[in-house]
Amino acid sequence: MNDDEAGEHDSSQAAGAAVRSPPALVTALAITPVKGLRICRREEVMLERAGVLENRRFYLIDDRARMVNGKRIGILSAVRADFDEDAERLTMSFPDGAQVSGPVQLGEALETRFFSRRPLARLVTGPWSQALSEYTGTQLRLVQANPEEGGVDRGLAGAVSLISEASVARLEAVAGGREVDSRRFRMLIEVSGPEAHEEDAWVGRTMLVGGARVAFRGHVGRCLVTSQSPDTGVVDLPTLELLSYRRAAATSEPLAFGVFGEVLEPGAVRIGDSVLPG
Repeated sequence: MNDDEAGEHDSSQAAGAAVRSPPALVTALAITPVKGLRICRREEVMLERAGVLENRRFYLIDDRARMVNGKRIGILSAVRADFDEDAERLTMSFPDGAQVSGPVQLGEALETRFFSRRPLARLVTGPWSQALSEYTGTQLRLVQANPEEGGVDRGLAGAVSLISEASVARLEAVAGGREVDSRRFRMLIEVSGPEAHEEDAWVGRTMLVGGARVAFRGHVGRCLVTSQSPDTGVVDLPTLELLSYRRAAATSEPLAFGVFGEVLEPGAVRIGDSVLPG
């Protein structure tokens, strides 16, 4: 075999390897009906234009109608919320074993402050606001997000968030091998297959995620909430310090870890589904 033939042979092998390489696969899905409360795993979700309708369907505001999340009150992560959409019943489970449950009934509409946005939301009447206020020692009110926007940080453009297992493993390596629970990043979708931070390059691209079509719009910049345990809200990992290796990355946000996107075509996403260019 001459050099030209060897080069063609190598190229053919490389092309074949690329074709045979496995696609990205969905390995975890996680949501919370109330923004700031504990993230819980799911086997399947339905992606609509506003994202998973159950995900962050509700959020909390203070006495000035400002959105309150785990960054301000870390112990919110210790409270689990479950929402039965068919019965429209919301249940909150507290660390001491107490539960507060009941049908969701909506009160007046009001303008809230949600980072740079001022979305309208509906007050939720019932026992949850009082229970959370007593638990946190802060006056809180539960509201339901506008169903067409959802309670996510970037409106429709941020209805989906995604990170790769390899990116989490890279952070674990930086942390000296300490286990890093991916739930602390509160991402909707986790995938296997891509190399560490390979998902960065998906921004500006459209991907088929299970049965949905998603356009990735930007990178997820990180804040202090990621330093908190996803189960207790107690600060237990210097995440931002560890993520300093990402400062030079060409991303749309500083200390980026994961990507966010917009649902162009709704569809179901299940554990084991492929993520492919689309």
